[in-house]
Amino acid sequence: MEKLSLRDCYGETLLNLAREDKRIVALDADLSGSTKTSLLSKEIPERFFDMGVAEADMIGTATGLSLTGFIPFASTFAVFGTGRCYDQIRQSVCISKANVKIVVTHGGITVGEDGATHQMVEDIALMTSLPNMRVFVPADAYQTKSVIEYVAKKEGPFFVRLSREKFPVIYDKDKNFNLLKADILKEGKNLTFIATGLMVFNCLEAAKALKGSGIDAEVINVCSIKPIDKETIISSAKKTGLIVTVEEHSVMNGLGAQVLSAICEEAFVPLLKIGIEDRFGTSGKPDELLKYFGLDPESIAKKAIEFYKRIKK
Repeated sequence: MEKLSLRDCYGETLLNLAREDKRIVALDADLSGSTKTSLLSKEIPERFFDMGVAEADMIGTATGLSLTGFIPFASTFAVFGTGRCYDQIRQSVCISKANVKIVVTHGGITVGEDGATHQMVEDIALMTSLPNMRVFVPADAYQTKSVIEYVAKKEGPFFVRLSREKFPVIYDKDKNFNLLKADILKEGKNLTFIATGLMVFNCLEAAKALKGSGIDAEVINVCSIKPIDKETIISSAKKTGLIVTVEEHSVMNGLGAQVLSAICEEAFVPLLKIGIEDRFGTSGKPDELLKYFGLDPESIAKKAIEFYKRIKK
């Protein structure tokens, strides 16, 4: 199983775009070596701005640069890039519809040993709540490349959430993505997994495990959480009659809440949200944490079987 780094892919894609378009600039908050904006800083230093440990200043400066015709990409860890500067994102970026791209790394519990202070599991909830903000969470490195290329071309605010750990590769390198459409990776008839980020791969693995229990699971990758593809989600909900959402994020106002909101007016089907319950993260190795929080393929499959049996009995 091939694994690639989403943040490496981000840094490489951003540099390639900057070579082609002199309007693209990068800003970072003293973490460019980790977010991989350092690739741009080394080759095109005049278009890189290290703002230090001053995330609010980074967002304000990015907004100013956007108003003068630049296309700024502002990056740091997810916990700092949303929590520390929510007010600036709201007031400066979203209200004015500024052409600012916020690309964060180290999202979710797979940050690992850094623990609860650095494991951001509320960022999607914060960003989807903001008018004019669009939210993407790619499922692998190749989809990450497509997302970065897409947001660079589109006007207005974007939030892109990436990981610290490498992700398993799902897609072919040359796949042509329609990022605004939810992607049905596996057809099924008894239950639908709807996932985002790393959980897409884990749901594909869980779907394999369900075959032994006689459950044919559909698997859908939702990269664009806002706007969300209601049409595909509602169609699958009506088809299978059961929805299980899976996310490396709090179940409070994350992907599951967006899916529930999308289907509730048209498809009255039971929905199970799998993610981080109403709590913070904890320190541990990434694989251990996924198992601890019930987000490994085996735990997802077990919860899905229990849900299926409870509803169908």
